[in-house]
Amino acid sequence: MPAPPYPHAMAPAALKWRDLAERRRAHFVELHQSGRWKHYYTEDRFAFEMRQAVALAERWAKIAPRPEMPRRKAG
Repeated sequence: MPAPPYPHAMAPAALKWRDLAERRRAHFVELHQSGRWKHYYTEDRFAFEMRQAVALAERWAKIAPRPEMPRRKAG
């Protein structure tokens, strides 16, 4: 039985899913700010979908944290 892939082997795919979740959350925020959500959702359904989008984005942020950028040393 082959060994499971190293965790970093899945990092590019996980970061893509995280980006997708963040774009979805941003889309719902934009719908809310513009008021366009009223054309597509009832108030209850929109609130539900917004909560889902936020929760998924937060979950993917924990699953696939962005790599830290090296910090420059002062001086």
